Amino acid sequence: MKLLERVLNPREIRRRLGLNQEQFWTQIGVTQSGGSRYESGREMPKPVRELLRLVHVEQVDLSQIKRVDFEIIAYLREAHPDLYRTLRRAVRSRHKQPDEGGESTTGDRSEDDAVEALREALPYGSGDS
Repeated sequence: MKLLERVLNPREIRRRLGLNQEQFWTQIGVTQSGGSRYESGREMPKPVRELLRLVHVEQVDLSQIKRVDFEIIAYLREAHPDLYRTLRRAVRSRHKQPDEGGESTTGDRSEDDAVEALREALPYGSGDS
């Protein structure tokens, strides 16, 4: 068994999420019977593994993502790598800082850094219009 297959054990992920096979597999476009075969050890094609990871591990709502989102990310990485890193840190810190009620909150400093980086990177973001 390959390392990735051990890490992405579909049966274990499905059980932890409390979903039946039909609920779990149809979210990524796989039939219940096909999913059952993967859970029994049949090798998953790479696209299925990636969809499983995105939807059930990373909790990405694929219906909310558009092609332009990926284009924006690629542009930021290439044209403004410092801004990309700052924004990424800001988002990560948002997920890591629970408030007293257990909810995630944004760290003020990282959000300020992200806003400042955006202002510096974008020609119209300086507020001097």
